[in-house]
Amino acid sequence: MGNPDTGILEASIELACEELRLGAVKQAYRHLAEDAAEHHRSREEYLLACLTREVEARTERRMKALLRRARFPSTKSLESFDFKRLPELPKTKILELASGDFVRKKENVICLGQSGTGKSHIALALGLSVIASGQTVRFTTAVNLAQELLAAKDEHRLPKALKSYEKFDLVILDELGYIGLGPGGPMLFQFFSERYERGSVLVTTNLEFSRWTEVFQDVSLTAALLDRLTHHSHVLLFNGESYRFSERAKRG
Repeated sequence: MGNPDTGILEASIELACEELRLGAVKQAYRHLAEDAAEHHRSREEYLLACLTREVEARTERRMKALLRRARFPSTKSLESFDFKRLPELPKTKILELASGDFVRKKENVICLGQSGTGKSHIALALGLSVIASGQTVRFTTAVNLAQELLAAKDEHRLPKALKSYEKFDLVILDELGYIGLGPGGPMLFQFFSERYERGSVLVTTNLEFSRWTEVFQDVSLTAALLDRLTHHSHVLLFNGESYRFSERAKRG
């Protein structure tokens, strides 16, 4: 039979862990104690191992929570992107952006190029890296955001809808230019105006800047939008063949 004092001590430890919300320590302290004894680790090393386990668990929970809030349609990584397909794409620059510093500086990123060249992949991968740096991200498409804000305007809650995006350090706006925005164009302009020098945006688009009037249907509005969006921006050009087209060609 085990020492009854040991049972009392373990119960006290677990109660203290619950009071302090140290769930990971509660689960791992016995195993870590056995490991410390087996390898003759000091008390300080054992304590550090317990605290490290708790920090790791909390970091993992925070990452999962941030990913849920981001609403990514899928998760992509920079490691899985084939930079060899786009030799003109500045890999070093993208790896620098992955640090998340551009978000802390309230800078923007614009991924510009034809469909299928990997813009959304890079956008999602950078979004994941920004989350890993401890910052908040929200993903949406240009059309969905325009429709969301247009509905909010009709329901007299546009200020509240715009304010809801202030909690995110980075907003990823995918597929600008693929579909016309109609009456939602001015709403998207207002969104960009609200975030100007207050929060970062990452935009993917298949249209050169000179063609953005096709989306917003207003020359003055488009010029003002581009003036705000491109200020403090990193523009990444995706020049190359569509990845999906290339894969279909390989399959014959």
